[in-house]
Amino acid sequence: MCRAVSASVSGVVRDSAGVPQIGVEVQLLRPDLTVISSVYTNGYGRFVISSLLPGRYALKAMGPEFLPSLRENVRVRRDTVVNLTLNTLYEVMQWLPAAPRAGSNQEDDWAWTLRSAANRPLLRWLEDGPLVVVTDGPGATPKLKARLMATGQAGSFGESGERYTATVEDTPADSRELLARVDFAPDSDAGMESMLGFRQDLGFAGSVQSVAAVAIHPEYSDGTGDQGLDEAAVRSQETIRLGEAIEAEAGATEVLARIGGASPDTLADGLPFAAVAWHDGNSDVHYRLATMVPNANANDETEAAATLPQFSERGSELVLERGLHQEIGWERNSAGSGMAVLVYSDNIENPVLEAMSRFVSQQDSVPALLDSTSSLMRAAGPSFTAAGMEATVEHSLPCQARVRVSYLNGAALVMPAVPGPSGFTQILASAHPRRMQAYALSLSGTLDGTHTRWRASYRWQADDTVTEVAPFDLDAAEPYLSIHFRQPIHLTRDGSGGVEALLDVRNLLAEGYRPFILSDGSVLIFAQSQRALRGGLAFTF
Repeated sequence: MCRAVSASVSGVVRDSAGVPQIGVEVQLLRPDLTVISSVYTNGYGRFVISSLLPGRYALKAMGPEFLPSLRENVRVRRDTVVNLTLNTLYEVMQWLPAAPRAGSNQEDDWAWTLRSAANRPLLRWLEDGPLVVVTDGPGATPKLKARLMATGQAGSFGESGERYTATVEDTPADSRELLARVDFAPDSDAGMESMLGFRQDLGFAGSVQSVAAVAIHPEYSDGTGDQGLDEAAVRSQETIRLGEAIEAEAGATEVLARIGGASPDTLADGLPFAAVAWHDGNSDVHYRLATMVPNANANDETEAAATLPQFSERGSELVLERGLHQEIGWERNSAGSGMAVLVYSDNIENPVLEAMSRFVSQQDSVPALLDSTSSLMRAAGPSFTAAGMEATVEHSLPCQARVRVSYLNGAALVMPAVPGPSGFTQILASAHPRRMQAYALSLSGTLDGTHTRWRASYRWQADDTVTEVAPFDLDAAEPYLSIHFRQPIHLTRDGSGGVEALLDVRNLLAEGYRPFILSDGSVLIFAQSQRALRGGLAFTF
């Protein structure tokens, strides 16, 4: 139950040299920047605004000879302290402006992404006229960040057993960011994933970014007995901004992969992508082209899996899941809600069909990519085309919660029941596309007091489907019932680091399974999402 408590916000207004400013007007604003209250700083530059309802507000400070300073998305609770800095126009023009954060980006607050950690002023015109300086936080030099995770997980392809992950993020200059990550499983005979990312902010012009990822999976094997899958990918992209209204992005992911350490056969491919968006106030219109199907096994954007596509086998040949996706969408966001509608067209090649294997005969006889640690296998289904639409509505709820409802219309591969035992090739041949609908409901939030961050989602589509409707959806909920928890155990005083417990459960009710019996008595259980569990600890410092 949520309790109505009285909140307050206070702080000190200083200039860029740190001198407190007397008689500065400080306004408390709603998220839509309408004024709630106004006070003036005292002889020590201090202000206090009390008797508030807890929530998210904005603060604006205005003083003679200074540009107004605006701090948005301020989370006000009991005795909240927010210090503000006023800058002159000359001081602000010494900085390259940071790119504004799109209001439509709904990112999990626990996800680490390759993003700007620099804290630089940003000039912006408000709708009511004045030019203001927008900042994300106190004027501090970005510091080196490090994160260490120890997890145990089971049920996902290539993700069984213990894993250790180390991430380092650094901002060596105001317009550059570096991110490095390594992930390895100690019980998988040197299995490893790693990535290295670099980003250069070009101010108003945009940014350039490159990410390199490598994965070594010695536990994988194919239908001919070759052991070990080696993958490498380099993704480069450039973002171009034309004022505040238009933003374009283009790039490509170059992929190399081979099965078997001594195998001369190497799969090489290029996966281009592009997008352009037009912003008009709270509304966006965009076009997106993509060829790499998002990797469902990636938990966040800093994992190597987010850069590497998914592989499977067709016969005895290693193949890459890819396609041609085009979409046109419209999105509108306000302070507490948002909605989006898009139409798309897909041409999907080598869609991955995943199955749990319960073999009584030799596994090498099955023409599929096998993971011995999880008893999962992947084969390529028939290529198909699809067109459809998506509609999403989001709304903020009390107690810092948010609800998201989605409707999807398109096509997915289905696998009808096969009478009696059948051959593996015959079972794969039964897969075919069918037009259908899917529905998704997501709830997320942070609990007061315990600071528990949680997300629960349920995505439904017909039980006989083995691939997702709209697989290129970047914000799709995971199939069936999934629950994610992040529980802080210890936080540093400034909130920049600490220890937290992690718990992720996918397909909790084990829905959507399609069992088949092979001619030799082996059992295969296909599903678009296997039930998977991950839990562990993360240390950030």
